[in-house]
Amino acid sequence: MTVIDWDVAVNTGVRLVRPGPQVDLSDARQAVVQLRELSTVAAGHVRDFTGMNPLEPSGPAVIVDRPGWIRANVDGFRVVLEPVLEQMGADRLNNSPAGNLTSAVGSRITGVQLGAVLSYLAGRVLGQYELFLPPDPDGHAPTGRLTLVAPNIVNTERELGVDPRDFRLWVCLHEETHRMQFTATPWLRGHVQDLMRELLLSTEMDASDLIDRLRQAGEAVADAVRGGESNLLTAFQTPEQSALMDRVTAVMSLAEGHGDYVMDAVGPDVVPSVETIRTRFQKRRETLNPLDRIMRQLLGMDLKMKQYEEGAAFVRQVVAQVGMADFNRVWTSPETLPTLEEIRAPSQWIERVVRPAAITE
Repeated sequence: MTVIDWDVAVNTGVRLVRPGPQVDLSDARQAVVQLRELSTVAAGHVRDFTGMNPLEPSGPAVIVDRPGWIRANVDGFRVVLEPVLEQMGADRLNNSPAGNLTSAVGSRITGVQLGAVLSYLAGRVLGQYELFLPPDPDGHAPTGRLTLVAPNIVNTERELGVDPRDFRLWVCLHEETHRMQFTATPWLRGHVQDLMRELLLSTEMDASDLIDRLRQAGEAVADAVRGGESNLLTAFQTPEQSALMDRVTAVMSLAEGHGDYVMDAVGPDVVPSVETIRTRFQKRRETLNPLDRIMRQLLGMDLKMKQYEEGAAFVRQVVAQVGMADFNRVWTSPETLPTLEEIRAPSQWIERVVRPAAITE
């Protein structure tokens, strides 16, 4: 049974996505070359600043256009969602009022909606560490992949009116920090995947409910006048689900906040205009058109903005109090990750993780 027609998702997303900015071919090629180079430069800065060591070779980032980002993310969705949808129970879906979703027509409709969501996001994402890749049959490929969306980076630096090389390196610092988090901490990828799977399976949703959420978001892309207070996270309501959601939020807040902290802390030494970039970029984050507001509600992206802020504040305070080496104890095991309460009260994490370790050493 196929609940989501993945090929339709790709084709729809690629068809709907807006073209990138007008760039001369020579400028486009130069941007790709420079982004590859700067991702490698950034990796060295992140390694030196954080004291973390990747356990697998990284190499330069993969540079993609908007359709390339869509294709990569459909691959990631398949890795995460297909096992979950199977565990949710195909028979429950077949017996539900939404049972027609199991038909070829239903799976195509769902593919269209997912493609619409991805077409929206593909115009906004600057880069990402793709954590969930299809397995490599030869076992040689790295566990994740760093991608940078060249048209979006060029478009954003133009809109902000900032120095292109400085901005590109600044973005690379953030994304390379994410790659370092997962390549230097071998248990982290599996931990995040297990949390996501546990969270999805703990809900009262069956597969058709999950699909309905994707449909909501897809419809919002097609119809910008739709509003409402819901987002894709509102299904998590029981105490058990709220606790799981808190664990997911804490991990993502740490990862995003650490990325923001590193990009800004390394910035002054290697990105001369970092203060201008950060000020203008933050203002851009806060300025939304109506469609953006709707999509951020539906996709829970307002929560992500809060994650950046709370996570970065946690990292800043811990590093200021105990230094980078003791902060890096956070990557020791799942038990040393901060809880959501500790993200918001960093001294509690220091007392739980750093102080006892210092006493026993």
